Amino acid sequence: MKFKQLAAATVVTGLALTGVLVTTAPANAEPVAGGLSLVGSDTLQDVANALTNGTSVGGSFVRLSANNATLGSFDAFGSSAIQTKPGGPFFGRPAGSGDGVTALSRSIDGANYSKNNISRAIAGQVDFARSSSGATVVDSGPLLYVPFGRDAVSYAYRGASDVTVPAEMATLSADQLKQIYSGDIKSIGGVTVVPVIPQDGSGTRNFFLNALYGTSGTPAAPAGAAGNPRVQENDASQLTPAAGTIWIVPFSAASWIAQSNGVTGVNTIANTSTQIGAIDGKAVVSGSGSSLSANSTGYNDTRFGRDTYIVAEYARTQTSSSKYDAGVAQMLDSSELKSLANFGGSPASAGPVKRKFGFLPPLNSTPFRAASK
Repeated sequence: MKFKQLAAATVVTGLALTGVLVTTAPANAEPVAGGLSLVGSDTLQDVANALTNGTSVGGSFVRLSANNATLGSFDAFGSSAIQTKPGGPFFGRPAGSGDGVTALSRSIDGANYSKNNISRAIAGQVDFARSSSGATVVDSGPLLYVPFGRDAVSYAYRGASDVTVPAEMATLSADQLKQIYSGDIKSIGGVTVVPVIPQDGSGTRNFFLNALYGTSGTPAAPAGAAGNPRVQENDASQLTPAAGTIWIVPFSAASWIAQSNGVTGVNTIANTSTQIGAIDGKAVVSGSGSSLSANSTGYNDTRFGRDTYIVAEYARTQTSSSKYDAGVAQMLDSSELKSLANFGGSPASAGPVKRKFGFLPPLNSTPFRAASK
């Protein structure tokens, strides 16, 4: 399987959030964070990595800063194990939103985290989780979900080289998608359509299936996709349709835009015939080529638009708590120009960087508490 970060020229490094470089990792290596660590969602990892390392894609150079802390951001895919703190244990890499929040939860409660056939106690090893989906509000919950930006989920599709892709593939309805994933629709325009879904633990996968089936009736593997390949989320290179078929998969609009704009370090869409659809005719991207931006029509859709989050331990953001950590709290303060939560308009802030990576301001900017996973 092709892992996106292995194709990149450089990967995440450990950086001082005051703007001073602490360590530089060699290619295909990852940081061991002297301070704070960030794991989870593939959808958010590229923009989080850019903000962590420092970037000028928004017009001015921006690097996260928070109370002299350090931050290491770890990709969702790569080696089977990661080490997030000096002298800490190696543990299974959290591959997606669900895994990231679970790892954060085990870091808080001290129980073993199990992933990739590795079971380790990881107390204090994870400080933040990237999550492309929300959670049920629990007023006394130990987790705090802080809005990061607005994304939308659509579908990407690619036909085999011997296929003329029917025009109607560009604007499938939500009902058609549900029937495709349920196995009730097997072809569009006379061409066989093969529904594939991302890996278990993917926030994009879970969000898409919830949008189609409703949270109470979401199948773990829809009937139409049950026997078909699982692919790494947001990786167009893994769409490899057999002769006479079209493959279709849920895809983050923000990831599509960031890759197309050339700001991610790797572009899985380039040199392929993969296209992104508009569910019910609501486009999620505007522009063309390497000058794409988010289309508010698709992003504001109540069914397929979504706010994304950075998740942390609630107690560490509260000055009244013995667990209070000024670095964690400042990193989640949206009024701080160079925080994970900021979405301002100043070129010196995180907001323009997020826009270049395909995110709009969250529709709901109010943090909320939730239970552990």
